[in-house]
Amino acid sequence: MDIQKAIADRRTIKKFKQDSIDESLVVSLLEKAKMAPNHRMTEPWNILFIGKETRVELKHKTDFGGAPIVFAITSSHGKTEVEHSENLAATACFIQNFLLLAWAEGIGAFWSSMGASQAVKEKLQVPADADITGILAIGYPEEIPAAKERADIQTKISYLK
Repeated sequence: MDIQKAIADRRTIKKFKQDSIDESLVVSLLEKAKMAPNHRMTEPWNILFIGKETRVELKHKTDFGGAPIVFAITSSHGKTEVEHSENLAATACFIQNFLLLAWAEGIGAFWSSMGASQAVKEKLQVPADADITGILAIGYPEEIPAAKERADIQTKISYLK
């Protein structure tokens, strides 16, 4: 699958088949995703696979759509506010790389923001000097929703003198 097709076709998946995914495939996709841009080569992301007990404790409203694999991706704060912002951006790029690579393999994902909660951060034992950039539920899609309308890019472009 070429990159343009992966970007155009990728969807947020909210319901997954029960089919398992080989963890080595997931790790291989994460390995490739690490080529995300990151200022000063900080590689600020860390991956935390969430087991069944912890998953139950998180009490996600749909149990992550029944996805066979759930993991959190954290981003270290860095030494300054600028580095903190750069690290969050780099980690988001890492996640996007992963999402596109997974989609190309037929694996869908749901990116949950529930990691923004301090209670979730504590449950996942994330250190104080890191943020949860996202909790990803991944699996083979049970349903693939239609694309949602997006604003014309021209409405997002400004020119400065």
